[in-house]
Amino acid sequence: MATQTPTIDVQVHAYEKNHPGRPWHGFLQGPDEVTGDDMVSAMAAVGVDGALLISPFSLYQYDASYAQEVYAAHPGKFGLIRPINPASGAVAEDVARWAATPGVVGARIMLTAQEYESDDVGLNEIFAAGSKAGIPINVMASGKLPLLLELALRNPDTQIVIDHVGIAQPFLPPPDPEPFADLDNVIALAACSNVAIKISGAGTLSHQPFPYPDIWEPLSRVFDAFGLDRCMWGTDWTRAVELLNYEQGVEAFRITDTLSDSDRATLMGGSLMNIYKWSPDMNG
Repeated sequence: MATQTPTIDVQVHAYEKNHPGRPWHGFLQGPDEVTGDDMVSAMAAVGVDGALLISPFSLYQYDASYAQEVYAAHPGKFGLIRPINPASGAVAEDVARWAATPGVVGARIMLTAQEYESDDVGLNEIFAAGSKAGIPINVMASGKLPLLLELALRNPDTQIVIDHVGIAQPFLPPPDPEPFADLDNVIALAACSNVAIKISGAGTLSHQPFPYPDIWEPLSRVFDAFGLDRCMWGTDWTRAVELLNYEQGVEAFRITDTLSDSDRATLMGGSLMNIYKWSPDMNG
């Protein structure tokens, strides 16, 4: 009997309430707290087998200690990703140390954090170090896609993953009147074979209620350009909490007739296992 492909969410967050021992640096739209236990419960309720746990930059900046605590409590459920500071002065060492940490499957660059040029030394060191370590570099690049294209071309040996369809997504309703206005710049990145894309948070771009029928035409353009083997579904829970609940973020992709069963298996787990070289413990 063929083994069923696990369902894996490419992007979730977990965090504690703000407290002096691990103070927040900013604000993240969502509940006051979503612990690792909370996230595991939400996933279990809708049959999501595992997820990539992204240490939330807006709260913890470059400190991934809470995500590591969650991994230690639930090692079979999560792969870990954290942002790397391009200005640390020791980027190669930072990436190598992070890549050797238990549970780590990738690192992240926040291109949206400030203005960068494509020849920025720190950015390019992160890409080079990611390639050397064999981990994908995830990039938050909404509004900065032409820059990401330049960086991808400069670093062809690095597996790069675009966060959140490459599109600026709302924290609160309603979405932008033309939420997919930057789609041509997203599609342009498909020409780079080293670039994959997270189809994460897509339901938050819809102007229609669940199951968000108006997202499928633009998403189909992304699927066609990249191929489903370079596309990975995700919810971006908890950022999406004011626009949809976790079950809706999952079920919209399960019930659509836009995807065949094999397409769904690839998009909702199969491609992620290949790109990140990780899969959840199905016995845990």
